[in-house]
Parts: sequence; structure tokens; C-alpha cells
Amino acid sequence: MSDLFWVRGGIYTNTDFTTLAPGQKHIDLGPFDTYEEAVAVWRGKSMEHVDDAYARFYIQREQHVEYWVVGGVYTDTSFKTIAGGLTETRIGPFDSLEDAKLEWKSRAMASVDDACARFRIDSV
Repeated sequence: MSDLFWVRGGIYTNTDFTTLAPGQKHIDLGPFDTYEEAVAVWRGKSMEHVDDAYARFYIQREQHVEYWVVGGVYTDTSFKTIAGGLTETRIGPFDSLEDAKLEWKSRAMASVDDACARFRIDSV
């Protein structure tokens, strides 16, 4: 799983920071690969508006999840050792769980008659 960071905020009507002031737009800066990069931009944006009590900027973390279909034919139904000394097959990455499920279903249905075959979906 990789994380991305955004600096978000704007100028609001009051200090409950729920409604943007008239004529103001919500600000989204990023994405940044590291938290430190986001902090540097947040600090700059906050200092730019240091005298405005209605300005608020914050850092939001976004997690990007990738899905993989993993499995193969195992030596037995404990599903611990892949047959033939091979390694597990990894198919992906898929950006959505739905796409991974389609591939998983295809692999599972193709091996439905083999009790030692097993596929699963992993996310990272």
C-alpha cells in the first residue's frame, strides 16, 4: 500500500471551517509522495494566511490499495506448498477489488475440479 499526501483547505466563513467564504474555492495541493513534502507545503500555505483566523489548511493522507490474485496448485489441501517446487502465481495489480474478483473468479472456476488448487485476493 502506498500513501500519498495532500494539503487541503481554504478561507471559510467562520471558525467552524465548514463553509467556504463567498468567492473562495477549496484548495487541493498535491499529491506529495512523502509526509515531509506535504508538511513543507502546509507550513508555507499556513504562513501565507497566518493573520486570517478563517483560513485553515490540513494534511490528508490518501492510501492507494492494489489488489493481487495469488495462488496456484498446491501439494495438498493445507495450501502451504506449491506443487512442483514452483512459487505462487501473482496476477495483478488491479486498482479495484471488483477487477480482482473477476480475475479470481476466472482462475477459481478454471480449477474448480482440482481440490489442491486455490486462489485468493491479497491487497497491498
